[in-house]
Amino acid sequence: MGGRRDPRRPGRKNVLAWVDVRNGFQHDSISHAVSIIERLGYESGLYDTYIRSDSQVITKHGLYGSDGQKVYGHDLNDFDAIFFFGVREIDLTAQQRTDLIAFVHDDGKGFVAVHSGGTAFMSWPEFGEMLGGRFDEHPWGQIDETVIVEEPGFPGMGAFARTFRWHDEAYQVRDLSRAKVDVLMRLDTTGLNMNAPLVHRKDGDFPQAWARMFGKGRVYYGALGHDITSWDDPRIQQMYFEALKWALGLTSAELRPHPPTPASQTQITSGKTGP
Repeated sequence: MGGRRDPRRPGRKNVLAWVDVRNGFQHDSISHAVSIIERLGYESGLYDTYIRSDSQVITKHGLYGSDGQKVYGHDLNDFDAIFFFGVREIDLTAQQRTDLIAFVHDDGKGFVAVHSGGTAFMSWPEFGEMLGGRFDEHPWGQIDETVIVEEPGFPGMGAFARTFRWHDEAYQVRDLSRAKVDVLMRLDTTGLNMNAPLVHRKDGDFPQAWARMFGKGRVYYGALGHDITSWDDPRIQQMYFEALKWALGLTSAELRPHPPTPASQTQITSGKTGP
């Protein structure tokens, strides 16, 4: 594909940056985020990134145009991981859904979802099972939040202090079992209005990043990255670059599902706050 007999360049993996937003809100950060991901892969020599804002490539059976003619391009067979920054419902056929789940679960490929990726496919239970948790509103909108790093040893988490301040659109998640995922970050709810109308969780547990195995594949989700300026922060770049490396199998980490850990006494550091 792409003029080469082998769809992968020697020594490099292939990453699909999938950002279908046709049926939802397109965050201003999406284009910048995928450009950062592409650059990090290219400059490191670890992977090549193919950016698609449609879902034609979500198939393992070749590409075909609207006229029925075969299209010269990549399908899921040519990728090693997906970087997903889509949103809400995305039009996939039943076969495409089967192929996507098999890509991760059976083929052992990687899936890294970012921010609004947690809002996708709410009507598709298998996607939620793969991801490990579901978007359930952002009760406080964009706020200066305090984030607790629960797994500082996981790839990418070392870029942050154990407890740090950050400006973002804090997500609330549901259908997440700490017995099935390794929570890497969560909100410190101290100082937040826990009686806000859209606060549904009463246990104070608001994970913001986690990792898990899904069958043979590696799945990662991070809620950070709403604002375009956050992607200029080296910590966010390292967070998602290391997440992709882990999802690609280039690094390893022990997954340790656990209950919420106490907040670190480490001094809180400031994070990117946008304009």
